[in-house]
Amino acid sequence: MARSPRLSEAERKLWNAFPTGETVDLGPAPTCPAPTEPVSSGPVPTGPVPTGPVSSGPVPDGPVPTGPASGEPGAPAGHNAPEDGDTWGPERTVRAGVITSLLLGAREAAPGSVAAVRLRGARITGSLAIIGGTVDHDLDLKGCHLDEPVLFTGTTTRSVRLTDCTLPGLSGGGMRVAGHLSLSGSTVTGTVRLARAQFESGLWLAGTRITADDAWALSAGSMVVESGATLRNADITGGVRLAGSRVNGDLNLEGATLRNPGGRALSGDDMVVEGTVHCTRGFTALGCVRLRGARINGTFSFNGTLRSPDTPYALHASHMEVREFYLKPTEPIDGVVSLAYSRIGTLQDDPGTWPDKLRLNGLTYDRLRGSGVARRIDWAGRDPEGFRPQPYEQLAAWYLRDGNDALARRAQLAKLRARRRTHGRGLRVWGRLLDVTVGYGYRPWLAGVWFAVLLLTGTVAFALNPPRPLKPDEAPVFDAFAYSFDLLLPLPAFGQRELFDPAGWTQGLAYGLVVAGWILATALIAGATRVLRPQ
Repeated sequence: MARSPRLSEAERKLWNAFPTGETVDLGPAPTCPAPTEPVSSGPVPTGPVPTGPVSSGPVPDGPVPTGPASGEPGAPAGHNAPEDGDTWGPERTVRAGVITSLLLGAREAAPGSVAAVRLRGARITGSLAIIGGTVDHDLDLKGCHLDEPVLFTGTTTRSVRLTDCTLPGLSGGGMRVAGHLSLSGSTVTGTVRLARAQFESGLWLAGTRITADDAWALSAGSMVVESGATLRNADITGGVRLAGSRVNGDLNLEGATLRNPGGRALSGDDMVVEGTVHCTRGFTALGCVRLRGARINGTFSFNGTLRSPDTPYALHASHMEVREFYLKPTEPIDGVVSLAYSRIGTLQDDPGTWPDKLRLNGLTYDRLRGSGVARRIDWAGRDPEGFRPQPYEQLAAWYLRDGNDALARRAQLAKLRARRRTHGRGLRVWGRLLDVTVGYGYRPWLAGVWFAVLLLTGTVAFALNPPRPLKPDEAPVFDAFAYSFDLLLPLPAFGQRELFDPAGWTQGLAYGLVVAGWILATALIAGATRVLRPQ
């Protein structure tokens, strides 16, 4: 039978409670629960069993914190984490080495029990480090203060819960968790590193406060979460990196605040989310939200605040694939938005909250939900790099699929008007003429209006000042209407134009009507050719 190491009273309580998985409470830890999390059991380990009484620890005394639970709306992130844990005395102090010894099998489970380290209200001194090891027991710390960062790099372990704790960082790159990792309600004053980590049951950072001096406060590139991941009501200063990660459930960022002005608040390039991404209920990002190449097989719901005027993009969501994109921020996005070359099933938005600079070139979508055509056409023409025809073509194609030919023509007309601004002076004049006369062929009725106005003008003018006949003896009775009609047509219909000769100012009017007729005919033919040309 192995002898137990030299232990303090607090450590002895934890040592004796471990075989049955009982909770040792060393002080008045917060009683407001963190969000409900799944509990996993583990296999029974083997090893020497030291003797000694088993104790669950004293009942805490002192004031009991009140208020909302960690991660709940209205609760400041990390508000239940201890602020004075570094002042706690020996009666509440446990060495990290004692915890690691238990996790690595220093004691066996009691018959019929599941061994685990469950500790509340303790100060943990030294480095809680298991690098490359295998842990068959849950670790559950609540309301604890850790003097040094937690190191679980490359470790295979069961669930790890560090809820309502204060710690200077966590390194878990490449760790594999047969359960979940929770930092809910905790205050972390350094970087949380979870690159290439794998979690079977989820990642919980609800109500977590992370403040890091590094570029990334949460670095979790290429992470795999078999269930959901939540950062609900988290407050993170520094970037959140999820590039290349895969979440086989929902990614919940409801009420989260991400602060990294001038940098990336959220980086999710090539991220895959099988469920829904929630950026709602007070979500705030001060810095770029970059999701280039991300694939979201559910809904991407954005109903929060995004401000990043001093980065190239505020929302960089190009080359993204998403089944439904609900984009209705609580205020206009401050910065450039890019959806270039993304593929979206249903896009539901409010163009009134979009920024002046919006890149949509290459964007395709199956359905649109939102405001009317006038605002939508303006929405399609806000590319900061200038005119791009594809957003107008895509909008017109969607209107045609929706059975609205009139709106499709308006979108095509808006495209041609925008293109005209990129032409030289001569083409701009010709384009303006086509626009005014026939609306580039999409408004042929304008030609009829102009024809009627010119016909009325000529009829009145020539009725008051009839031209003289070229052959008085052979000329028919002069008809001002028929004469004006003949002047406007490229080919005469009534034979009046060749038989009468206007004089004075009416001669200039006659020449003007002839020229106007040719212009109208040319514009009508050019417009019809443009409309009938295969798209």
